[in-house]
Amino acid sequence: MRNLEEANLLAHAIVNTIPEPFLVLDADLRVLEASRSFYEIFKVAPGQTQGCLLYALGHGQWDIPALRLLLETILPERVAMDGFEVDHDFPVIGHRIMLLNARKVLYDESDTMAILLAFRDVTERRAIEQEKEALLKRSEELRRQNEVLLQEMKHRVANSLQIIASILMLKARAVSSDETRFHLQDAHQRVMSVAAVQQHLDMSDGIDQIEVGSYLQKLCTGLGTSMIGDSQPVTITVSSDTGMIPSAKAVSLGLIVTELVINALKYAFPIHHPEATIDVRYAIDQDDWTMIVSDNGVGKDADKPPKADGGLGTTIVAALAKQLDAKVTMTTSPAGFSVTVARAAAATPLLQGA
Repeated sequence: MRNLEEANLLAHAIVNTIPEPFLVLDADLRVLEASRSFYEIFKVAPGQTQGCLLYALGHGQWDIPALRLLLETILPERVAMDGFEVDHDFPVIGHRIMLLNARKVLYDESDTMAILLAFRDVTERRAIEQEKEALLKRSEELRRQNEVLLQEMKHRVANSLQIIASILMLKARAVSSDETRFHLQDAHQRVMSVAAVQQHLDMSDGIDQIEVGSYLQKLCTGLGTSMIGDSQPVTITVSSDTGMIPSAKAVSLGLIVTELVINALKYAFPIHHPEATIDVRYAIDQDDWTMIVSDNGVGKDADKPPKADGGLGTTIVAALAKQLDAKVTMTTSPAGFSVTVARAAAATPLLQGA
């Protein structure tokens, strides 16, 4: 008898130490024992709970169809049930979402049985999940709207560049001054180079990382198609290490390559050259990189003093290189002219092999 009393006392103490609501029911679904947390959370008194039918507790607040389904239909066919969700408006504590875990305890020495019923309040967790889901839907909608706006902006920018280029070409044809015509044509080519870079970036469909080799190849192919005439055929070759670069970096690299290739096409071959070639190379060494644009043309005249401002093309390349934290080096020889744009130590291997 004493062992039985001690066992009951221990069981009572264990039930009361459980932080979540907990009930022990008999086979008729009457409350044998309830945890202290059950009384505190559901605002009921022990005298109105122990020995009472579960469905009658709290003026019938536990007479819930989902709970009846668990206890009268599902549990009789199983020994245990975990994570059964009950969504209910309780008279005192309001709306709650509970996850119920149920266990049947069968006694070997008798036909009696007990049911252990544990409750876990997931109301706040569900609210957070719903809020997160709503935020994700809102974010997805905003992302979709941004994509539409971005495409619209790209379309308008492309149209604007085409309009500007057309106006510059019309003006170049209308003016009588050769110098003015030259500057207008030069401006036209630079606008078209910006349009070419934008066109190649648009092909990435909004992907932030771009494969540098194919990007430079397409860019140079487009430049060659639009600018190389029949009077002086020029071959443009592109070689690159395999690697992905951010689209922002691709814009600056593309503009640098465009500027250097255009300059080579304009100035490197003033007389016919049967094997005229412009070579574009890009090498990657971890976070460092090197790009070289070289030609086998006439090079630069060492006796001719440079312009005070370095020329517009030089200024553009220097500004773009600065954005990329890179340095620009120019070399000339009877074999041609070369421009190296390099970030840190990656320049050494390519310069040695140039």
